Amino acid sequence: MSPISESPFSPQQIAGERLTPEEYEEIVQRLGRHPNKAELGMFGVMWSEHCCYKNSRPLLKQFPTEGDRILVGPGENAGVVDLGHGLQLAFKIESHNHPSAVEPFQGAATGVGGILRDIFTMGARPIALLNSLRFGNLDDAKTQRLFKGVVSGISHYGNCIGVPTVGGEVYFDPAYSGNPLVNVMALGLMETQEIVKSGASGIGNPVLYVGSTTGRDGMGGASFASAELTDKSMDDRPAVQVGDPFLEKSLIEACLEAFKTGAVVAAQDMGAAGITCSTSEMAAKGGVGIEFDLDKVPVRESGMIPYEYLLSESQERMLFVAQKGREQELIDIFHRWGLHAVVAGTVIEKPIVRILFKGEIAAEITATALADNTPIYHRELLTEPPEYAKKAWEWTADSLPKSTAAGIEVKGNFQTWNQILLTLLDTPTIASKRWVYRQYDHQVQNNTVVLPGGADAAVVRLRPLEPCQSSLANGLQEPPLAKEGLQREDAVEEVSESKQEEEVIPLFKKAQGRETPKLSPPLSKKEVPQPGVIPGVAATVDCNSRYVYLDPYEGAKAVVAEAARNLSCVGAEPLAVTDNLNFGSPEKPIGYWQLASACRGIADACRELGTPVTGGNVSLYNETVDAEGNPQPIYPTPVIGMVGLIPDLKKISGQAWLKKGDLIYVLGMGESSPNSELLSESSKIETSPTLGGSEYLAAIHGIVAGKPPRIDFELERKVQSVCREGIRQGWVGSAHDCAEGGIAIALAECCISAKMGAEIHLSFNSEKVGRWDEILFGEMGNCIVVSVAPKHQKIWEAYLQEHLTKMWQKIGLVCCADSPLRVVSADNQVLIEVAMGEMGDRFYNAIERRIASV
Repeated sequence: MSPISESPFSPQQIAGERLTPEEYEEIVQRLGRHPNKAELGMFGVMWSEHCCYKNSRPLLKQFPTEGDRILVGPGENAGVVDLGHGLQLAFKIESHNHPSAVEPFQGAATGVGGILRDIFTMGARPIALLNSLRFGNLDDAKTQRLFKGVVSGISHYGNCIGVPTVGGEVYFDPAYSGNPLVNVMALGLMETQEIVKSGASGIGNPVLYVGSTTGRDGMGGASFASAELTDKSMDDRPAVQVGDPFLEKSLIEACLEAFKTGAVVAAQDMGAAGITCSTSEMAAKGGVGIEFDLDKVPVRESGMIPYEYLLSESQERMLFVAQKGREQELIDIFHRWGLHAVVAGTVIEKPIVRILFKGEIAAEITATALADNTPIYHRELLTEPPEYAKKAWEWTADSLPKSTAAGIEVKGNFQTWNQILLTLLDTPTIASKRWVYRQYDHQVQNNTVVLPGGADAAVVRLRPLEPCQSSLANGLQEPPLAKEGLQREDAVEEVSESKQEEEVIPLFKKAQGRETPKLSPPLSKKEVPQPGVIPGVAATVDCNSRYVYLDPYEGAKAVVAEAARNLSCVGAEPLAVTDNLNFGSPEKPIGYWQLASACRGIADACRELGTPVTGGNVSLYNETVDAEGNPQPIYPTPVIGMVGLIPDLKKISGQAWLKKGDLIYVLGMGESSPNSELLSESSKIETSPTLGGSEYLAAIHGIVAGKPPRIDFELERKVQSVCREGIRQGWVGSAHDCAEGGIAIALAECCISAKMGAEIHLSFNSEKVGRWDEILFGEMGNCIVVSVAPKHQKIWEAYLQEHLTKMWQKIGLVCCADSPLRVVSADNQVLIEVAMGEMGDRFYNAIERRIASV
């Protein structure tokens, strides 16, 4: 007789816990008996992909995780990097995709609460939030409901708790129609002497339950997040948690105060899998056991059974291991903040999780069997790309109608390049996201340096509320950033809320009248700030999932490169990565090929750019099963969150032009014959613009095909380094990378942000150009548009010639506020000439128009 046939549970009950028959047999073998209901539920959540990464763990091992600035890597609640001069930054990204698909407001809100707990559990005060969101077609009523609900949930939790949402990205594509993605990243500054870890220790030490009460909300959320969405998923609303941001604000303050007493041995957020996860992970990481009494747990509902206690994902709860004899000291702190705090367990020597209920043992399982000695699946990888990719790669731009300097025929109608530009600016993926970020309080805490929409990455001032002990150890007797405020340069006209042009960039005064400066030395983590120098941190979240769908390996490399490029565009040195891997089912050959190839691309790109991975999140089974039972996976979406260090906040850059008459350059694109193979001197990788995988190809022609841009990492490093140095030396006034929509959209966005036009002269003769759409709207890596004041032209071009040789061009001039964006060819053919008001209307109102029309 098999264990299944003898089981007290039916096959349907076992499957209901997201366990396979083989996994159930493994549970019986490990326990030496059949599990009870509570134990079955514990295994179900802890052996889910969301908790144990059973399909992805072998792939994650290839990520680089060590570096000079890495203090905490994968395995803890968040990664921590050393910013120098006594400052340490905790950061992490996580997903709340499935809950947001079922209940968008609470799903998104609790995603924010969960990632914030990961940050302050380390002993860090949260200072910023970013989010990466993906939805279906915005013209669809269901998509709008999800979109509005998610944005409202994020704004509710972030605004109430007082942590600014400073940046992010929003994409719209039919691939996400049934399965939106909600990824949230948080940053925090360490305030405690020691980084708080999660491994329990000290036999006999008390285990404290602190925070909110436990109810039936969020039941089995981890398992729910590890299965496809179906028509019946709405029945899983109980698996969606309900958050209270005001309670979590008190929890932040109470936890940080408790950590500073030195009485906390270890701490763990009760997130996915709740009490089950926190007890088993703390025990396993410490090599000890935990005995936990459910009768001591504060509850909000009566009649709960062990299964419900253990699988509840009620929010705003934590588990502490305290020093024996000091537990009352901690309890008093939490009571003072109006929170629950009880001794509910003990650290024991035997490495098990023992759960008590009504004086009896309700569950007893070896801790490692739940936490780290879990099933691992080494899936077979396809030996060659799947048919969909091969077919997509066969596409070439030659299959499109011929284009001229005047425009191109699209679906039987001739369109000028002006019309194409305006259509792309009106595309929700490219258009301004002000409808989103206006709902976020992005200036609370008063440390947001660049407002959303103003630059390629968020920039936050590093201003601890009090000196952490590591600062004092380095000889800093007061908060290093409290001595001197920032002065704002009136480079951009202030505008009222009633105007369309809301994207104001606060820029800071740069040094004036300096002689030829020496090049900045590489940053050192031992560096002590000079008087009046205020450092900052930059952060970004990025992913072009269409690239990854068409070529998971090259696409993933491009994602990492773009994240680093965005940081470099504000003057930040890229430091480290947190990743959120959103994919379909790994049990399907194509899904696993996409996941494995993307992981390999991320690993290679992070090594190339020197940005180790400090942790992250894996969200698989992002598929929607329709009424006929056909699964529809999302595009593979490996979101990269990256942080960078800004040595001096007075030396940063936004994307808006600064002054009329400034010179416009493009870095990473040399002068050559158009539409020919443009190679960097160090590589045989083609770096010219391509229409493969481009927004132009998808939005204008309705085609998703071709090979996406490839990254030449030697050129990428040079372009980013030159951009950063130009910003730090005061030569570069603005910087913006060429992403979706190519150079034409990048130029338009710079104009719109500054409310100033530009005169652009391309080096290509119209008679020799094969495809003007490739030049104007083709996409590529390694490419940044910058503006430079004329007084710096000589030294800037000398520097470019030395470090980029021929891989740069001077392409134009910034014009006055009333001027259009005008792009002409080498033989004076006018390609684009669009008024500022027309561009701004399309760009700023695209999302509002669609929401108002449904």
